[in-house]
Amino acid sequence: MNQLSQPQAEIPDDALLVLYANGDAMAARHLSQRLLPRLLSHAFRMLNDQAEAEDVAQEAMLRLWKIAPDWRQGEAKVTTWLYRVVANLCTDRLRRRRGVALDAIAEPEDGAASVAEQMQDRTRIDALQEALNSLPDRQRQAVILRHIEGLGNPEIAVIMEIGVEAVESLTARGKRALAQILASRREELGYSDD
Repeated sequence: MNQLSQPQAEIPDDALLVLYANGDAMAARHLSQRLLPRLLSHAFRMLNDQAEAEDVAQEAMLRLWKIAPDWRQGEAKVTTWLYRVVANLCTDRLRRRRGVALDAIAEPEDGAASVAEQMQDRTRIDALQEALNSLPDRQRQAVILRHIEGLGNPEIAVIMEIGVEAVESLTARGKRALAQILASRREELGYSDD
């Protein structure tokens, strides 16, 4: 049964909570949509961990649903109560993490390449592809199978239906041709003589 007749933005949080306690599932949905993003944001700022922040925000909402039948309108704001619960849950988690002072914990390393490195990698990949495209078909196939796919010469020989010596010849000529094509672009591609 839906008891909501006003638009959700006009109904105070504590009224929505009382409606939920009286069996109105829509009230719970509206309250969750309104409050959960704020709780998640608050928890993330305290914990700096998305998964833990999600756990804390969900736990806070579960506690709210449990106390809903006993909620007394006008005594406290729902948001104030929830922020206190989130802060307490975060503090508990931070205490459990402490074996080391929080200030001594290093920021986690991203591990991802910087934008400049990603752009450089993309330029190198494009240059290699252009150079590969300029090779004769058989040389290109042999070089790709050997140096990009990492296959051994005997495997390549079977795939290309040629002898191992022919594979060695094709890959050697292909590598020389690639080196010659890309030599004028060393600086642009970020390679130095070091």
